[in-house]
Amino acid sequence: MAASMAGVLDENLREKVINSKILVVGAGGIGCELLKNLVLTGFVNIETIDLDTIDVSNLNRQFLFRKEHVGKSKAQVAKDSALQFNPDASIRAYHDSITSPDYDLEFFRKFDIVMNALDNRAARNHVNRMCLAADRPLIESGTAGYLGQVSVIKKGLTECYECIPKPPQKTFPGCTIRNTPSEPIHCVVWAKHLFNQLFGEEDPDQDVSPDTADPELTADAGQKALETTSAPEGNGGLKRVSTRAWVEGIQYEPQKLFNKMFRDDIKYLLSMETLWKKRRPPTPLDWDKLPNTVDGVVPKETIQDQRQWSVQECANVFSRSIRILQGQLAEREDGGMLVWDKDDDAAMDFVAAAANIRAHIFGIAPKTRFDIKSMAGNIIPAIATTNAVIAALIVMEGLKILNGDIEKCNSIYLNRQPNPRKKLLVPCALDKPNPKCYVCAPTNEVTVLLNVEKMIVKTFEEKVLKTGLGMVAPDVMLEDGKGTIIISSEEGETEENEEKFLSEFGVRNNSILKCDDFQQSYELTLIIVHKEKLEEDQEFVIVGDVSELQAKSETDTGTKAEGASNGACNQTGDIVVEEDDLMIVEDDPVETGTQKRKLEDQDDETGPPSAKKKKLSADKYASTDDDVAMVS
Repeated sequence: MAASMAGVLDENLREKVINSKILVVGAGGIGCELLKNLVLTGFVNIETIDLDTIDVSNLNRQFLFRKEHVGKSKAQVAKDSALQFNPDASIRAYHDSITSPDYDLEFFRKFDIVMNALDNRAARNHVNRMCLAADRPLIESGTAGYLGQVSVIKKGLTECYECIPKPPQKTFPGCTIRNTPSEPIHCVVWAKHLFNQLFGEEDPDQDVSPDTADPELTADAGQKALETTSAPEGNGGLKRVSTRAWVEGIQYEPQKLFNKMFRDDIKYLLSMETLWKKRRPPTPLDWDKLPNTVDGVVPKETIQDQRQWSVQECANVFSRSIRILQGQLAEREDGGMLVWDKDDDAAMDFVAAAANIRAHIFGIAPKTRFDIKSMAGNIIPAIATTNAVIAALIVMEGLKILNGDIEKCNSIYLNRQPNPRKKLLVPCALDKPNPKCYVCAPTNEVTVLLNVEKMIVKTFEEKVLKTGLGMVAPDVMLEDGKGTIIISSEEGETEENEEKFLSEFGVRNNSILKCDDFQQSYELTLIIVHKEKLEEDQEFVIVGDVSELQAKSETDTGTKAEGASNGACNQTGDIVVEEDDLMIVEDDPVETGTQKRKLEDQDDETGPPSAKKKKLSADKYASTDDDVAMVS
């Protein structure tokens, strides 16, 4: 292999390639192409890690995998397949999560370059922090349909993955999901919640029953509806018991469940007259009187997944899937509940049927099973060619780093269509670190707005530290002169603190918390700003710099300041769906020096006002997955 590269790489670089050690994080859509490219380029010391196993839907673009590999470790099979291109290479595969404590600072320091081929933000954040702590160059990448990006991250030289705050996740209020859906996604989310209440882990924040606390209702409207006498022509007498407890009494009888969810509960909603003064009221359905027609002509050759079902067909699928799921539940030897999986046919059928029945009731356009799978599974279309181009660019940037030319590295963006200069690939100079970044800036300081009298320690740890700030195993100490330990990563050490409010430990307005994540070698100073109430029932807001608050009036400090993080959550069971906001450059940013496009759910507003950008959404209900969908 080294001999075959003689005409491509000069002798000095070829030697560096042979002696370098590379870590590839992710062995999916980009990862498969990347491993193949690395061994064909002459890299012989490679380690790769991936937690996933191979699914049938991976086979149309992850070309290191075959049908016989389904169910096996992606990392291990990718290793075995890549070695066929170059048997002299040494590849070590880990079927594991990169966030495991086994992959510590010393592990990352073994490598000359880390190459990301990941499909989620949490893992990207973690690898970013580990590479900063280990002072190792990281090549970040991502794809979304025909769009792609590669960027080099180096401590002190470039911005890190978290320097540009990601846009806040789109949320749907719980009352919209339960009472007044107006979009197909609202019905899909409701159907997934129904699945969890029947067969999965029941979450009180994911109730599917009508919400009597809807803010649109008058003070006593919901209570009056509750007190209404049950009658066949009335609201159906909604019982305030869990859906699972209700359905267990009728032994999962599909007809009775159907009438409860799609007739009685809808009649109950109709009794909340305030909700329907300015919107179309829902139409209850009865199991024995279901429409069996579909709008438009459906070609006979249309496959089942892409054919629109009638309401009667949805009811039939609903009934059949309930029986199958009930059987799966009964067969579980551990007595546990089911976990919704888009690739489980019965689970997917249940959600598709329930979502379309509810959509019909509220006058919302129905969707095919294929479309609902994309929404329910947070799927972005994945295209093999895009993955191949991005993987090739990763290797090209890696060669620059090994050759000592990291200053010549670029962020490179793959466009859907050529720009006015007829370029699909648009290179941009790497940005400098953001001086206010709470991950790579020397201060490592961030402000959090919350109500210290209402937030308990467990919520603070799970939602603020782990979800909002990307920590894995945080330790938290209050700077109060005593060094009060609020959270410890040692198992059981502060378990008794979990249900206590932050205020019980002396946390108040302008309190300072020292947070340390040993697994990430990451320290962070949190400035707590106590707010009695945040806008839109948010539970907390993360702001990069306390000075950003000083310029805002007292009436609007509860909203996100410019540059705020994506950690805003709520306490009303709102439904979160990620959006990928992509920036498409209208001209060549390298030659004009004024225009730049950002990909991967990050919205770049740091350029000059003259920058001409066009914003689009890759998929309205998409996650940041780079390799989770099959494209017809």
